[in-house]
Amino acid sequence: MVQLTAKELSALSDQLDAEKLAISKLKMYASGTQDQELKTRFEDIAAKHCEHFDKLYALLG
Repeated sequence: MVQLTAKELSALSDQLDAEKLAISKLKMYASGTQDQELKTRFEDIAAKHCEHFDKLYALLG
């Protein structure tokens, strides 16, 4: 496994936090709309951010 520097770990942590926030907001937006097209779009984008989160998290170990 590649050793990450403290700066890289900090940046990775910040990005993971940003992805979690994006997922949370998009899920909230999806649950708050009555428009099915918007709901689907928000859910799709949230799923994409979940993929990003998983890929970033995989870098940790």
